[in-house]
Amino acid sequence: MNQTTNLVADTICRTVELGVTITGAAIGETITHIDCRPVEHDPACPTCGQSGRLRDHVTRVLADLPIVGHPTRLHVRLPRFTCSDPGCGVSVFRQRIDRVAAPKASITRRTTRWILHCLAVEKMSVSAVAKALGVGWDVVNSLALSTVRELAYNQPGHLDGVRILGVDEHKWKHVRGQGDPSFVTVIVDLTPVIDGTGPARLLDMVAGRSAAALTRWLTARDQAFRDRVKIVAMDGFAGYHSAAKEGLPQARTVMDPFHVVHLAAEKLTVCRQRVQQITLGHRGRSGDPLYGIKRVLLTRKILRTDKQKARLEAVFADEQHIDVEVTEHIYQDLVAAYADPSKRAGKLAMFKMLKRLKSGVPTELAELAQLGRSLWKRRKEILAYFDTGASNGPVEAINGRLEHLRGIALGFRNLDHYIVRSLIHSGQLRERINAL
Repeated sequence: MNQTTNLVADTICRTVELGVTITGAAIGETITHIDCRPVEHDPACPTCGQSGRLRDHVTRVLADLPIVGHPTRLHVRLPRFTCSDPGCGVSVFRQRIDRVAAPKASITRRTTRWILHCLAVEKMSVSAVAKALGVGWDVVNSLALSTVRELAYNQPGHLDGVRILGVDEHKWKHVRGQGDPSFVTVIVDLTPVIDGTGPARLLDMVAGRSAAALTRWLTARDQAFRDRVKIVAMDGFAGYHSAAKEGLPQARTVMDPFHVVHLAAEKLTVCRQRVQQITLGHRGRSGDPLYGIKRVLLTRKILRTDKQKARLEAVFADEQHIDVEVTEHIYQDLVAAYADPSKRAGKLAMFKMLKRLKSGVPTELAELAQLGRSLWKRRKEILAYFDTGASNGPVEAINGRLEHLRGIALGFRNLDHYIVRSLIHSGQLRERINAL
C-alpha cells in the first residue's frame, strides 16, 4: 500500500488514533483482517529504559471495532528487541502498544469502551455484542464485568455527593418456590433528582430483602459517607426503616407517597369486596353495582368523566354502600393532600386526615381503622415527604428498567453478574465509559 492509500485507510478505520498505521488488508469468510504496524519506533526496554537492538518481529492479533458490520482483527507487526543492559532482568522484549491494548489483552481498548457503550446506552445483549465482534460470549461478558467493577466500585469518588438514598426491594429472578434468594435490596442515589441536576443513579444491589441486608451494606461504607446521608426514602417495610435508623441515625426517613396511596387503595378495594359479599352474597360480577365502579373508585376526582361521576352517584345513593363511600372519600383526601401545589398546605391536610383516622373511625369501618393505625404509626415518615420532596418514584423507575434488562438477557442465573449488569444498565456510568 502506498502512502496515500495508507492515509485513507487509517482515516476510515481510525487506526491513527491508536498509534498504528495500516500496511495491508484481507477479507476472510466472516472476518476482515487488517495488517498494521506502530507509527513510532520505540526500542526502549520497559524495565531499565535502555535502548535495545532489533532482534525480529512478531504479530499480535487483536479484536477491534466492526467495520461495515463485519468483525475485524488487527494484526499488529511488532518489533522485538534484545536489551543492551547485561544487568537487566529482561533479555528480550517487544515494543509496547499500550494505547492500542492492555498487556496480554485480546481486544483493543477502544473496543472495550464500545462494548460498554452498547450494553449501557444501546441496551444491547451480550450475545449481540459478541456476534458483532466475532468473539465468544464469555469474552465479552467477563471483560464488561471486570471493567464495570473497576468503574463502579474502585473509583475513589464513587459515593461522593450522595446525600439522599432510595431503598426498595427487587425480584431479580422469577423461579417458583424460591423466596428471599430471589430478591435483592436496591440502593439508589436520589440526590441528582432532588437537586435537579440529573436522573437517579443505581449505587448497588444487595442479596436479600431484610434489615440485615441493608445494615450490611451501610456498615461496609465509611463513616464519612454515612454522616453525609441526610434522607432515606423507602416503602413501608419496617426492616428497612429500622436498618436506616441504626446505620444512619442522623438521616430523616421518608415513606414513599406511592406506597402510602397504594396502601389506601388496597383498603378501599377490601372494603368494596366486603360490602359486595354482604349485599349480594358473592364476589363481584359483571353487572353488579360495586363491581362496575371498581376502577372509578381509584380514579382521582378531577380526572373522572361526567359518565363516571353519574355512575358513582347512583351507586352511592344506596345506603348499603355507605362504607365504600366513606372509605373512598378518605382515599381521595389522601391523594389530594399529596397533589396540593403547596407543600405546607398538603402537609397540614395530611396531618389532619391522619389524626382523624387515628381516633374518629367507627368500628364498623374495619378497613379504615386498620389504615388509620398503620399510617399514624408511620406519620413522621409520611409527613417528611412534604418537607424533603424525596420519593421512591425514581427507584421504581429503575426497577422497571431492570425488568427490561432481564428480558434482553433472557434471565440471569448468577446474582453477581446481574448486579454488575444492572450497574452498566442504570448506574449512570456513561461519562466514565467515555473517559476510557
